[in-house]
Amino acid sequence: MEQLTAADQLKRTGLRRMKLVATGFFLAATAVFVVALVFEEGGPAWIGYVRAAAEAGMVGALADWFAVTALFRRPLGLPIPHTAIIPTRKDTFGDALGSFVGTNFLSADVVQDKLRRVGIAQRVGAWLVQPDHAERVTSELSNVVKGAITVLRDDDVQAIVEQAVLRRLTDQPWGPPLGRLLGQVLTDRAHHKLVDLMCDRAYDWVRDNHDRIVGLVSERSPVWSPKFMDSLLGDKVYNELLNFAWAVKTDGEHPMRQAVDQFLISFSADLQHDPATVERAEAVKQQVVDHPDVQRLIGSAWGTAKGMLLTAAEDPSSELRKRIREGLMSFGQRLVSDESMRAKVDGWLEGAAGHVVGNYRDEITTLITDTVERWDAEETSRKIELQVGRDLQFIRINGTVVGALAGLVIYTIGQLVV
Repeated sequence: MEQLTAADQLKRTGLRRMKLVATGFFLAATAVFVVALVFEEGGPAWIGYVRAAAEAGMVGALADWFAVTALFRRPLGLPIPHTAIIPTRKDTFGDALGSFVGTNFLSADVVQDKLRRVGIAQRVGAWLVQPDHAERVTSELSNVVKGAITVLRDDDVQAIVEQAVLRRLTDQPWGPPLGRLLGQVLTDRAHHKLVDLMCDRAYDWVRDNHDRIVGLVSERSPVWSPKFMDSLLGDKVYNELLNFAWAVKTDGEHPMRQAVDQFLISFSADLQHDPATVERAEAVKQQVVDHPDVQRLIGSAWGTAKGMLLTAAEDPSSELRKRIREGLMSFGQRLVSDESMRAKVDGWLEGAAGHVVGNYRDEITTLITDTVERWDAEETSRKIELQVGRDLQFIRINGTVVGALAGLVIYTIGQLVV
């Protein structure tokens, strides 16, 4: 049995009430007609006018009852042509409705004009600048991220990471791009800070390892060399090393520094153009990739990234959600204050809407026609009658009243002519 909502139940009650009212008008006209017909013979002249008005009112009421009823069902169950219009021509109405919507509403010009007048970018911007709204969007995006991560199979994602990313990375030779990168670093002289650090560390090491240096000199000296000579020689070597390290540390144009620069320049060129150096770089690359620790890192890459994303998405105070929220508010502020930005976003939306409507209008209208086609004819008729039947009962009431007035006018004209 059909289940009705409270609103539909109220509509059905109102429909029944209006049907009774319209029928009451017809019965009233019928009663007046019968009484007038009985007393017309030998009665006053105005009785004829009343009878004519009541008779025409009956005709009008019956005609409009037939017209209204014929929309939804066959009057009195009789197979009269062109009745039960909605049940029998439901599919035709669906096609016509789909065509009407496609022609008048799903036109690229209509949709783009509507979007242009609405000013979506302005409204979205004003909405996004509100912190609560930006947080709401951030929360929804976080839910989308969590849902997507949960649905994805770890093995599949890991396979994509290994095959699509890692394999593509390892299939390309590393030497030439590393050489170009190193050459750019040398051109920008960005490596000098690293060289400074190495020189500082070298000087500090020499300064703090006097005994070790002296000991090394003593170990390498002949066995017949006196110990005091070994000590003097060790001190001499230490001082020379310390002075050399200090000179390299403090002199930016020291020959040692220049030698390092020349070596790096030559090495960057060899990485790009020397086959032997490129081959050795590839061997080193393969050793790095095949190292067990690197393999374990690659194998756990997705698991680690997944955990980080889930944690960041679930935590409202995470840096990820904070950045997204601030980015949304900043974007909203730009939409509000920057007219060129608004125009650009509105242009994108209008272009996208025009493309969708222009290319998929038939698919959208098919949704209407297919949906109507799947409806049950009788059920559709009942639902439509439930929605508009109450207003249609006024046609019956108006038919009774207008018919009576028309009958009175016609009868009067007839009396005047005769």
